[in-house]
Amino acid sequence: MRRIVAASVLFFAASSFGYSQNLPSPAESFDLVIINGHILDGTGSPWYSGEIGIRAGHIAAIGNLESASRKQTIDAAGKVVAPGFIDMLGQSESTILVDPRLPSKIYQGITTEVTGEGGSAAPLTPAMIAADHADYDHLKITPDWTTFRGYFGRLEKQGMGINLASYVGATSVRRAVLGEADVQPTAVQLKAMQALVREGMLDGAVGLSTSLQYAPAPYAKTEEIIALASEAGKFGGVYATHMRSEGDAVLESIDEAARIGREAHIPVEIWHLKAAGKSNWGRMPDIVARIEKYRASGLDISANTYAYPAWFNTFSAFIPPWAHDGGDAALITRLKDPAIRAKIRADMLDAKSDWDNEWQEIPGPEAIQIAVVQNPELVPLQGKRLSEVAALWHEDAIDTLCDILIKDLAFTEVAVFGMAEPDVKLALQQPWVSIDNDSQGTAAEGLLGSEHPHPRAYGTFPRILRKYVREEHALTLEDAIRKFTALPAQRMRLIDRGVLKQGMWADLVIFDPAAIRDLATFEQPNQLSQGMEYVLVNGVPVIAGGKMTGSLPGKVLRGAGYMQH
Repeated sequence: MRRIVAASVLFFAASSFGYSQNLPSPAESFDLVIINGHILDGTGSPWYSGEIGIRAGHIAAIGNLESASRKQTIDAAGKVVAPGFIDMLGQSESTILVDPRLPSKIYQGITTEVTGEGGSAAPLTPAMIAADHADYDHLKITPDWTTFRGYFGRLEKQGMGINLASYVGATSVRRAVLGEADVQPTAVQLKAMQALVREGMLDGAVGLSTSLQYAPAPYAKTEEIIALASEAGKFGGVYATHMRSEGDAVLESIDEAARIGREAHIPVEIWHLKAAGKSNWGRMPDIVARIEKYRASGLDISANTYAYPAWFNTFSAFIPPWAHDGGDAALITRLKDPAIRAKIRADMLDAKSDWDNEWQEIPGPEAIQIAVVQNPELVPLQGKRLSEVAALWHEDAIDTLCDILIKDLAFTEVAVFGMAEPDVKLALQQPWVSIDNDSQGTAAEGLLGSEHPHPRAYGTFPRILRKYVREEHALTLEDAIRKFTALPAQRMRLIDRGVLKQGMWADLVIFDPAAIRDLATFEQPNQLSQGMEYVLVNGVPVIAGGKMTGSLPGKVLRGAGYMQH
């Protein structure tokens, strides 16, 4: 492990040195100079004055550039100039193929996204593509890749509005080798799974991820995850996790994540940290203390949050894991069987169940909002609460839940109001907590605009600036920007992004901190945030004068293990 770390340090140092060596002299002409702004460099330091010169996609100089020639000048008087925001869990691996501009992201100031929550764009097999045809059909996507190398190549060929990095999803690896069944891998199968992780890391993935609430992921034992994470760790990767439980067993789940990190010799990132469910409201101090304990022991563990009181996931997550054995088709068959459906109901109503029982975490069916459906007949339900649909259908709520899943072939996604605001705020305030959007990039029009997403898809970063910085003073502006930029860049080893400094890639945002705001609500989510005057990705404006330019200057950001063929 010591040799790997040393090699990584040498690699990073060489990369940084290479950038400074290859940059032209600041005396030469700039492509763009930003003047009169308040520079918040991302480190958490107070603002300072200066002019920023951009050349060939990089920050070429910061200082007094008054006499320097340039092709374009942006006057940022009265505005903040900050690094572009980094979304620690973005979910856009499919929608970036539908609308590569990703309006919902760039209007928040997001210039880089990390994605791949358990399920990732690769590896893919014919059986996986067939099983997921409803997802691909919904977005009118034809997958023409099976590896990350192929997927990244498709992105680079089409262009994209933001930078994107991806984890290898442990769920995808499991499905590729073991299918959807509740089985354990043989020694040979586990080696095949490790080989897929290794291939993904060599193709440029940034680590291994798990999403342990969603079948078939819960079937994986801790030892299986350690074996896969160890492979990612050899290539400088991060282990990111949607933990096995975010509710009653949240502390035990943190313990599991810490064990994986320690035994696999890999940093740990906990996605969308929360105290889920009414019985756990007020437990965030204990959650924070548990993570702090591991940090104090020397374990590199941190987390992120989207800072809303509702989460967003697949509706089928309310069904116990055993009923998912064999995939969605098998689940639908079970839901249609009265005897099995009765057993599913009994498990959901069991307050002492040994799985992450979301039905026991919510106050009632009014806390579930139907969000995204595939079946056209169900589109009128988007935006309605489960309690409303149950009344319309003259059924009890659990039967309604099961019938929606049957009618929609288990495709449905929902918003679940299961968190308490004091817990949300306390998580956000921790110095080691960065920000995730946890929603796919989308648009207010076209195919994507027909959906009813969580408002975080459009509003996460501006909402934090409006609510927690400007209105509630729960964070300073400087620290919020640090959480948006330098902190996630540090965590993801993005050595050339995340701070405003000579030699870094020119991912920048310019906005008025008194005016930036989110408009998206749970009732009307498809509303772009307001206040971003300029957003630059690799030196190219994707928003200029508050309007989208349509430029696609984003890059695939590959991990330290990437090996060119």
